[in-house]
Amino acid sequence: MLQSSYRAGPRRRLLRLAMPLALAGIGLTLGTSAAHGEAVPADGLIVHYPMDQTAGGTVTDTSGNGRNAAVSGDITWRGAEGLQLGGTNGHVKLPDNLMRDLSQITVSLDVRIAADQASPYFIWGLGNSSNGAGNGYLFTTGNAYRTSIATGNWSTEQTVSANHNVVREQWKTLTYTLGGGTAVLYEDGVEVARKTGVTITPGAIGGGTTTANYIGRSLYSGDKYVKGQVRDFRLYDHALTAAEVLELSAVSDPERVARDIAALDLGDTSAVTDNLTLPTTGPNGSHITWASSDDAVVAPDGTVTRPAPGNDDSTVVLTATIASGEVHQDKQFTVVVPAELTAQEKVTEAADALRVWNADDIRGNITLPTSGLHGTAISWKTTEPETVTPTGEVTRPAYGAQPVAVKLTATVRLGNKQTKRRFDLTVRPLPKREPLDGYAFPYFTGEGSANGEQIYLAASRGNDPLHWDELNGGQPVLTSTFGDKGVRDPFIIRSPEGDKFYLIATDLKIFGNGNWDAAQRTGSKYIEVWESTDLVNWSEQRHVRVSPDTAGNTWAPEAYYDESIGAYVVFWASKLYSQDDPNHTGGTYNRMMYATTRDFRTFSEPQVWVDPGYSVIDSTVIKEGDTFYRFTKDERNNTSTTPCSKFITAEKSTELRDLDWDFVADCIGKGDDGEPGINQGEGPTIFKSNTEDKWYLFIDEFGGRGYVPFESTDLDSGEWTMSTNYQLPSRPRHGTVLPVTQAELDRVRAFHLR
Repeated sequence: MLQSSYRAGPRRRLLRLAMPLALAGIGLTLGTSAAHGEAVPADGLIVHYPMDQTAGGTVTDTSGNGRNAAVSGDITWRGAEGLQLGGTNGHVKLPDNLMRDLSQITVSLDVRIAADQASPYFIWGLGNSSNGAGNGYLFTTGNAYRTSIATGNWSTEQTVSANHNVVREQWKTLTYTLGGGTAVLYEDGVEVARKTGVTITPGAIGGGTTTANYIGRSLYSGDKYVKGQVRDFRLYDHALTAAEVLELSAVSDPERVARDIAALDLGDTSAVTDNLTLPTTGPNGSHITWASSDDAVVAPDGTVTRPAPGNDDSTVVLTATIASGEVHQDKQFTVVVPAELTAQEKVTEAADALRVWNADDIRGNITLPTSGLHGTAISWKTTEPETVTPTGEVTRPAYGAQPVAVKLTATVRLGNKQTKRRFDLTVRPLPKREPLDGYAFPYFTGEGSANGEQIYLAASRGNDPLHWDELNGGQPVLTSTFGDKGVRDPFIIRSPEGDKFYLIATDLKIFGNGNWDAAQRTGSKYIEVWESTDLVNWSEQRHVRVSPDTAGNTWAPEAYYDESIGAYVVFWASKLYSQDDPNHTGGTYNRMMYATTRDFRTFSEPQVWVDPGYSVIDSTVIKEGDTFYRFTKDERNNTSTTPCSKFITAEKSTELRDLDWDFVADCIGKGDDGEPGINQGEGPTIFKSNTEDKWYLFIDEFGGRGYVPFESTDLDSGEWTMSTNYQLPSRPRHGTVLPVTQAELDRVRAFHLR
């Protein structure tokens, strides 16, 4: 239901888009053309795509030049609300050679970026691609908001950056001008960044030939497509003035209100049980206030109070008033709020939600929660407490024994109500302990190619830790389908029982983007997880959140089993931002974090583990005797006062989760005093020789050779010597060397050499 009131006031300009609503007769009369006011320049338009259509595979060019474009993929026309792009493959293919002979340019577009837009992505890009990579282009992205012009790939970019992300779920007018060597970036008509000394002109890209011109799609095949809406794309043959750019962004009050009325949607309100999020601003900038027909059930701030158990469901009408200037309209929503569950219904629902993972194949301690949905309390009983305790500790039968069947019963309580749920477990006997006769080596190969940020695998030649063969024809053995769809820094850990493996890795893709700053401000809070019992057959990928809201990234996760708690300690690097900096715009540094888990599904709350007051990343741990040794990259910038920055620091402790470790050595890998070394190093992976009292530390010489092996016979000494006569895979970057049995080595080789 819509109601409106419009009192005449000054018009900022004529409407540029036809309204999507039939507003005649309710006191609001709007124009129906896409015309602009006189201040909006028409001269010099190369193309203009209002994208206010309701159907069709062609995007009409209204500049008069007849350069129509084409749509494809998951797109939906939404009239004045523009073209909706689904984020899978929807995009607009623009005509070729749009920048030919241009020494100046203006590109402007209205965009509304979806809240779950993945990165990296191009909002629009004009140029060429070669072998899946951009090869000369001009593009804009919203993470972080910037525009770059390049003659080749990302390493040739000249960038003007606003150093903040474009707000999502709001329409924004993003404009870029370039003229006389000066690039200016605007947001909603206001200058937000400027760069002088730009030496590339648009016409120089591809010598004037550009065949990869898109809206909603990157010129790098590994990047994401835009998820959101776009409209009013304009390309001019000159740099508009600031006043002209401001006029491009001007929207009249009636138009703003009408757009936000059309965009306002609360989703399914037929059975609301949680508080509602009631927006107070529209995506086009209008102000929204709310009224309720029954504040006791749904308050104007969205707070929902369900009727007491046994009562009827309540029906409430919410009225939104959308206003801009002197224009306002109402829109109503009917909300049905079911009565509260009874205590018995709550315990039943909580019991139904319980899971015991891999119940038919238990090989280690399991997670048995003590609390559940609706504030329920959970207790456990077991028929075989010597095999599975009520708190989830598992003692497996000896090698050669039969599996043990265990009945595990959960009692779920709330007040004086309770229910039970039974789980049938099969606990497998321990495996035979076999000698270690080789090594497996998962790694990634870098961000320089479209598939380099996936998981590769090599196998040692017998028990030789310095000579390796690439498996699977040098192609990835695991690829990511979640998050950024790039997966780096793979780490494998063997369970303490010996017959289960967990592989965890970083959710990150830098190829085609190169924006390390954005990756540490708005990067992933997740790790990627696979598990296996044979190193050949892996589970489905799990995308598991471990970092807090204050984290900007979750890098290089590793794990070590802590016998003192019967769980794995998982650790990683995160930049942590202030609680009052939700957009992560401030300055901070990487710290090592940790959380504990039994199953790599449920994790404890993360805690800071290493914080020397400056940035550190890439910790790895090994235990010898009663002592843990930790190796970490010093991430500070190289200066004369920090001679060991960008190299590895070693520490030791008798407690894995200790916050105060003893110093052993720094500058590991540097190779001073005539010793050979590397230029800089990160991503250390450490392992003990299968045949002698010697340890190997592979250090990733980033920007150089990749992994380089070092060796030592005394972890306490902190002395490491670069290995000689080694043959690693061709492009190994941050990974893990895992000692394996002969059977495991043979199995991996046989599978990946088929």
